[in-house]
Amino acid sequence: MSTPADEHVDWDLARRIAVKVAGTEPLYRSYLAEPLRADFARFVPVAAELVAIETGLETPGEAHAEVIDRAGWIDANIAAFRRLLQPLLGAPGTDGEPAESSTVTRTLGAVELGGVLGWMSKRVLGQYDLLWASDDDTAPGAAIANGARGEAGETAGDTVYFVGPNILVTEKRYAFVPAQFRLWLALHELTHRSQFTGVPWLRPHFLKLVNGLVDEAQPDPERLREGLRTLVSGRRKGQDLLGDGGLAAVFASEQQRDLIAQVGGMMSLVEGHGDVTMARAARGHIPDAERFALVMSHRRRNARGMNRLLQRLLGIEAKLAQYQAGEEFIAEIEAERGPRAVDRIWERAEHLPSMTEIRDPAAWLERVPAV
Repeated sequence: MSTPADEHVDWDLARRIAVKVAGTEPLYRSYLAEPLRADFARFVPVAAELVAIETGLETPGEAHAEVIDRAGWIDANIAAFRRLLQPLLGAPGTDGEPAESSTVTRTLGAVELGGVLGWMSKRVLGQYDLLWASDDDTAPGAAIANGARGEAGETAGDTVYFVGPNILVTEKRYAFVPAQFRLWLALHELTHRSQFTGVPWLRPHFLKLVNGLVDEAQPDPERLREGLRTLVSGRRKGQDLLGDGGLAAVFASEQQRDLIAQVGGMMSLVEGHGDVTMARAARGHIPDAERFALVMSHRRRNARGMNRLLQRLLGIEAKLAQYQAGEEFIAEIEAERGPRAVDRIWERAEHLPSMTEIRDPAAWLERVPAV
């Protein structure tokens, strides 16, 4: 099914480029693929139970594990982008017809998007992503997109995705014990599921912020010129402007920066809480959990060459720093109010810490009373 946004982005070209960049992995075409799927089908319910015990969050229904390849991950994300950007790219012009977009713009956008998705598809291990959707009923996330519901009233297709080729490569490269590493990954993704399905207001709040960013993403040549001037000037002064959020932050308007800060504060908390929960839930169940955490952290933070450049441009470095700050924030508020201090945040959106409060937990403790 086509959308007005299709007239502005060459999605087919973006996919072809992404799949080409992603490449294939022989390990995933071997006998190792089937045991991988069987393991996640077995470990996801175990992880869900361990996370529920640790967080106290009640989640609807049962999570479903789906192991996909890189092309499947690319397809799901392209479907998400199409739906997310349709209000912006499909906006009608003054004459009531869809605004025109040049072939050059469509091609450049496809090249950029395809290149980024292809690069990321080689690095992602697992994902519970609220934006995944598809017009194809057979594709990942289709049931969620179409609003299908299961017998118990839960949303059908409430799926945690694992990118099989990347997991097999990682296990081989670092000599990880497969069963332990897969349960460890499942703990991380099931923690995110527990957050966004167990806290009723969290998902709508997140989507509201994301939609706000999309609404503000109107092309502004002057803003682009000003951003370039700021970037060049900052570089001459020795300032690391990309470290604050990559190119998106450099070219953002004031309204966009405010929304980016809100999203940053929320995701810093969510990821920090996810890492803390995963570490605690793993105790007594995954002997190598600490090693997994150290190796993967080193892998993310010690990228070199083109990988390092892309991480900086895309704001991934800034996000990693925010996630570490989120973990430290959890530790600070727990030291003051006990091991379930985060439960106070889950009560309402107003209790979410800002990015400033993430970096200064005392400010959040002063703003949000214990009772």
